[in-house]
Amino acid sequence: MTLRSNYDKFPVVPVSASPSGCQVGWSAIIVAINERLRGVSPNARTVLGVEYYPGVFDGPVEHALAAGLCPSLAVRTSDLFKNPYEVDAMVAQYLGDDPVFGRMNGIVVDDFFDPQKLAVARESIAKSRGLVFVVGTGAALVVSEADVLIFADMARWEIQMRYRREQIGNLGADNASANAAEKYKRAYFVDWRAADRLKQKILPEIDFLLDTNDRNMPKMISGDALREGLRIAAHRPFRVVPYFDPGPWGGHWMEKVCGLSPEGVPNHAWCFDCVPEENSMLLGFGNVKVEIPSINLVFQHPHELLGEAVHARFGKEFPIRFDFLDTMGGGNLSLQVHPLTEYIQDKFGMNYTQDESYYLLDAGDDGCVYLGLREDINREAMLRDLRAAQSGGSPFPAESYINVWPAKKHDHFLLPAGSIHCSGKNSMVLEISSTPYIFTFKLWDWGRLGLNGLPRPIHLDHGEANIQWDRTTNWVRRNLVNQITPLGSGDGWREERTGLHEREFIETRRHWFTGAVPHRGTGGVNVLNLVEGREAVVESPTGAFEPFVVHYAETFIVPAAAGDYIIRPFGEAEGKECGTIKAFVRTNP
Repeated sequence: MTLRSNYDKFPVVPVSASPSGCQVGWSAIIVAINERLRGVSPNARTVLGVEYYPGVFDGPVEHALAAGLCPSLAVRTSDLFKNPYEVDAMVAQYLGDDPVFGRMNGIVVDDFFDPQKLAVARESIAKSRGLVFVVGTGAALVVSEADVLIFADMARWEIQMRYRREQIGNLGADNASANAAEKYKRAYFVDWRAADRLKQKILPEIDFLLDTNDRNMPKMISGDALREGLRIAAHRPFRVVPYFDPGPWGGHWMEKVCGLSPEGVPNHAWCFDCVPEENSMLLGFGNVKVEIPSINLVFQHPHELLGEAVHARFGKEFPIRFDFLDTMGGGNLSLQVHPLTEYIQDKFGMNYTQDESYYLLDAGDDGCVYLGLREDINREAMLRDLRAAQSGGSPFPAESYINVWPAKKHDHFLLPAGSIHCSGKNSMVLEISSTPYIFTFKLWDWGRLGLNGLPRPIHLDHGEANIQWDRTTNWVRRNLVNQITPLGSGDGWREERTGLHEREFIETRRHWFTGAVPHRGTGGVNVLNLVEGREAVVESPTGAFEPFVVHYAETFIVPAAAGDYIIRPFGEAEGKECGTIKAFVRTNP
């Protein structure tokens, strides 16, 4: 009998049993803001600041608020920015000409403002009477001490969807008609970095959080309610909201297991189910779900979430990434390599690189992973064949140069940066990696086009500079393929170390269990996936958090502050063997 999918696509962090204090729709939002404004000490001028995360539909939000609040003066931050040509010149050195890669930088939202325009606006505000309305990205900078401060926030995945669907541009730019990839690159390297620096400063002091992910159904909670929700999440297991996307090599396994509709898309290639920079979280207030970027939790509670040692090393960044790569019924991923640490630091200004691994959730009879170079290949001939293939010559004979390893369910392939690799067709991969997730140097894409009908960018020069030519068949077999070490066992469970390689800062442990498995707190954040079994429950031995149920293939996060925990089979899985894979940052020598 085929079981129905029990994968939860919309996991919620429960904050309150009551929706009281949540406003849904503009009418309720306006009432709540007016009540708050009436509570401000009476004076001649009241300033309402509405800070936007870049990507918010500014026109509809401003119109709804202005219509309901009737300000005597409205100031739009976009009117105070430098002209788009000046902004383009300011960011050009960090964006360069590459269609994918730019360079990290220290640009802040303040840098977008024209000093003279800003001075005039501040003078107008100082002379005004009644309600002053300051809206847009940087509103909190125009008026540093607003009487009421609202933050209109949204998840980056929704922003990316808007780049694909809508004619919206980047911060301070006149590029609404640019393609989505160009706008994503600029947001990744400029807009989001600048906006996140400002967000970190104002999250502790905002009066309201405005959820603008659904343009037709805005929601608002108080800043205190937001901060309480984040506090709760930092002390208990939770999941972020996964999102799925098609790709030129995508498959169909997730459609069945994750309960996805195949209508409207050719396949489902990706699932990002633990990338806090991109994913959102749902905070539950009774039957109301408020969507916020999950990175807010990292910004607000880095010590509790990450642990002291991990926070000391990475700052307010979540260093572990879990995602799915589905080629079941699809094709090979692009043949690729990731940059070495020195290279990513020198060329792109990143602090650490994208080491990763492939854990096989499933595989067909012909499932495989391309990994490492064959013994005694001719380096110059391989590079010559890659360039010829990219120039329209004969297809690159990958199997002549690259090892092809048979892959079966629960195999684990380790992929430290510099290792040439890709997943083959009919393989369902749980990718466990560090977080700098766009730095993939494609070497060969099997002669196909992207879903937009255009060739996907190839980076042979970057790739050549990073391929580790000594990672050949025998070395790969000894170091990167199924490095499984038994570690211990107990009543109804056993533990194995599955990696990662010593060059990678992530450690992975696999547990097989029919009973309760004790997990000692590592002092840092843990990320896990239920890789075998219908469902399991995560419990605190001290009652520090409520029992948390997870289902097959779901990724979940256990904050450092949650302490020790126990995982055991639950519901339909009781009496059957389950398995988890756990990743954490190595903090001991």
